[in-house]
Amino acid sequence: MTLRKTLQAAVLDYNPAMPPTLRAYDPHDFAALFKLDQSCFPAGISYSRTTLRYFLTLPSADCTIAELDGRIAGFILSEENPPLAHIITLDIAVEHRRLGFGTTLLETQEANLASRGVRSILLETAIDNEPAVAFWQSHGYRIEATLKRYYLGRMDAYEMRKILPGTGRQRPAQKET
Repeated sequence: MTLRKTLQAAVLDYNPAMPPTLRAYDPHDFAALFKLDQSCFPAGISYSRTTLRYFLTLPSADCTIAELDGRIAGFILSEENPPLAHIITLDIAVEHRRLGFGTTLLETQEANLASRGVRSILLETAIDNEPAVAFWQSHGYRIEATLKRYYLGRMDAYEMRKILPGTGRQRPAQKET
């Protein structure tokens, strides 16, 4: 095979992940978000229906969904009390991991939070979840503390924080309701 045909074959085989469509949470999404959360975390760490519904219905909650081909590929859920916010969960379906969906959701959520006056974001992640710790650190989150027996009364977690860069004297945007 000539070099030209090899290159053409490589180009034809190359199919980068399509970027997801981002949108706000709708209550009709609940069942799919619950199922995704159950698949992303072990029993006892994943949220119960009651707890997930509680977080999603908080007046201070903000949930952004990544969709691909009409199916939910991931979501990020946070709560805010400017100047502070807390990332409750970031869930990405296994088949969409390491394709930039988590980064897209996180960067979008951080921008939304910053526009509403948030300057500091906290989260927790299991200390033995090395890919998650690396992900958060690569996005500027720093370990602040170790929370002993945080998960299931036996697994330690890191509390991580990111200080968002200031945006000058802009008036905070109002969250859509």
